[in-house]
Amino acid sequence: MMPQLPGVSAPVPKTAWVLAVAADLLQWALLPLFAGGALSGFNVALDLVVAVVLTRLLGWHLVLLPAFAAELLPGVDLVPSWTAAVWFVARSRRAPPPGT
Repeated sequence: MMPQLPGVSAPVPKTAWVLAVAADLLQWALLPLFAGGALSGFNVALDLVVAVVLTRLLGWHLVLLPAFAAELLPGVDLVPSWTAAVWFVARSRRAPPPGT
């Protein structure tokens, strides 16, 4: 069982956390390539795939839409918005009732 994070009331699939952090780190590490515009198509494709996979893993959540929009804006995409979105979804989930 995955350990609970402080302030998180219900578990979120570990895959969602790994995907969000990996996507944000990859985009940060490859920033010099994305900034020049040479691989900007790859950057957008990566964000699209991450958005689809996170939606399938977590279900539809409104916070995924601004995270995707933020990833498309130059400069704003340096903020780890996928990781923040998964954290927000995890924080907003309700814990199951005791005894279930």
